[in-house]
Amino acid sequence: MSADKNSIPVLGIPVFSQGMQQAVEWVIQQCLTNSGKNACISATGAHGIIEAHKDPVFKKTLQHFWLNLPDGMPTVWVGKLKGAKSMERCYGPDFFKAMMLASADLSLNHFFCGGKEGVGEELKAAVAQKFSNKRVVGVFSPPFREMTDPEMAILGQQINESGAHMVWIGISTPKQEKFAERLTKFVKVNAIITVGAAFDFHTNRVKQAPKWVQNAGMEWFFRLLMEPKRLYKRYAQIVPLFIWLNIKEFVDFYILKKR
Repeated sequence: MSADKNSIPVLGIPVFSQGMQQAVEWVIQQCLTNSGKNACISATGAHGIIEAHKDPVFKKTLQHFWLNLPDGMPTVWVGKLKGAKSMERCYGPDFFKAMMLASADLSLNHFFCGGKEGVGEELKAAVAQKFSNKRVVGVFSPPFREMTDPEMAILGQQINESGAHMVWIGISTPKQEKFAERLTKFVKVNAIITVGAAFDFHTNRVKQAPKWVQNAGMEWFFRLLMEPKRLYKRYAQIVPLFIWLNIKEFVDFYILKKR
């Protein structure tokens, strides 16, 4: 499967244009057959795409990722309007769950990187209990500051020696994607996957929005109600800017098409 043929551009970021099942099958195949390729995969939505719009360096980071999964419904709606009729939401926490279930009986090991102290161990236990996956071979809680190269080298050695095939990063956008890109210099694994709040959701530290709210594209509002002080400024910028930029892109496209 070709990434180019199965992606649709959303504000300059190539986003996976198929569904959850296809994404899981594709990543599993990548991990079974392409050892040591460090394929970077993100679950990115409006937040990540707007961050990329504001930061050209971060935009290049996402453009160079092996796969960008559509984490939110607004991204899916834009993709469908552009002709990606098979496009489905590949929500980070749901993708994490699907991958844990799909790889439970396969020879694929996982390493969790993210969360506060203790979250990784809680997630390891939750994965074993909820998804019958006992192939988690290591966890690491990164500091809030940027890690030094020697610290990254030590982490890379820990991951390599663990026998991990997949490294899961749960921090926040854009820190997690930048961390994933940097980590590629220190490890040899099959995939490095960023999944945002998946760690907190699956350890029940943060309440997840009901499915109907997610499907309506209003999860951002639900999360805003849960954490107003932390998320108010973020969503006050992201939501209107994402809508405006996509409308502008469509208008510009049709104007050029008519010329």
